[in-house]
Amino acid sequence: MIIDIDFSPTISKSYKIYIDEEKEIEVSGKLAIITNEKVSSLHLEWLKKRIKNDFIIIKIADGEEFKNLETAEFILLELMRHKFDRKSTLIAFGGGIVGDITGFCAAIFLRGVNFIQIPTTLLAQVDASVGGKTGVNTKFGKNLIGAFHQPIAVYCYSHFLTTLPKREVGAGIAEMIKIATTFDEEFVSFLEKSDLNKSEDLQKAIAKSIGLKAKVVKEDEKEAGVRAVLNYGHTFGHVVENKTNYKEFLHGEAVAIGIKMANELAYDLGLLSEDEKGRILALLAKNEIDFDFKIEDLESFYEAFFLDKKSHNDKITFVFPKGIGGYELRDNIPKEKVLNSLKKFCK
Repeated sequence: MIIDIDFSPTISKSYKIYIDEEKEIEVSGKLAIITNEKVSSLHLEWLKKRIKNDFIIIKIADGEEFKNLETAEFILLELMRHKFDRKSTLIAFGGGIVGDITGFCAAIFLRGVNFIQIPTTLLAQVDASVGGKTGVNTKFGKNLIGAFHQPIAVYCYSHFLTTLPKREVGAGIAEMIKIATTFDEEFVSFLEKSDLNKSEDLQKAIAKSIGLKAKVVKEDEKEAGVRAVLNYGHTFGHVVENKTNYKEFLHGEAVAIGIKMANELAYDLGLLSEDEKGRILALLAKNEIDFDFKIEDLESFYEAFFLDKKSHNDKITFVFPKGIGGYELRDNIPKEKVLNSLKKFCK
């Protein structure tokens, strides 16, 4: 399957997303593959056979705690050492961490070079690889340094997913649930009825998620409007990641926790019924991504919201589901209302 994303005239780069399409990769300039030891040991030989160019390989450490400026500098210095120029191309070969940091380096190296996404995790395939968001983390929060930089192509192959640990698959399903809940009730119903352990159902869900993400990004590349809805679950989830030093939960797992928190507040605001809230909880539980997290310090947790990119003029924009298949953004929620909803998640 090929999804053709024509972003013109609003975005300079349009590109294709290839899903399980056998394609050779050929670029005009120098080529670097950015990956990690785990992915390269499993899949690098497969990729080498599909690249017609000479290339260098740059391996980075695996883990969210390494998605930082130090790792970005290591990549950039390697590119300089090998005399890469503005006609060079980078390939992000890995999960969301590799994709984010490779895209960030592509955005800032010589003020911008091309890059290709070849995501090897479910989360990266259905979310992180599409849309051009790149960045690195700091001690203050997630992705606070970054750029919008669109890839020139995305190649998604379902066979990569056969080597994923179960938790990684669940993390990707959490992102599917996120986009389905706020944009497509029929997709929620499909996820409720389907068995994502079956390859046919999983492939359909991947294609649907990518199509929804592409549609949103085309409408709003730089998150000035509807694209902010894709942060459903993330405002809370990013704080969870930060409070656990990015070591206890995978990103998608933290998003699943964030979805539960956002839904509790949405219920208190009258945006979500008890039945609708229950449907989403059941969907998380069905896919074994219903995690328990306890807030240690409620005030500290709340203050961490203001390190989020979506904060503006000392206000934080919250993304809520409005029923199943709808959404609402609000930046006027009283602190007491937020804290009251979060109390059930405290120790």
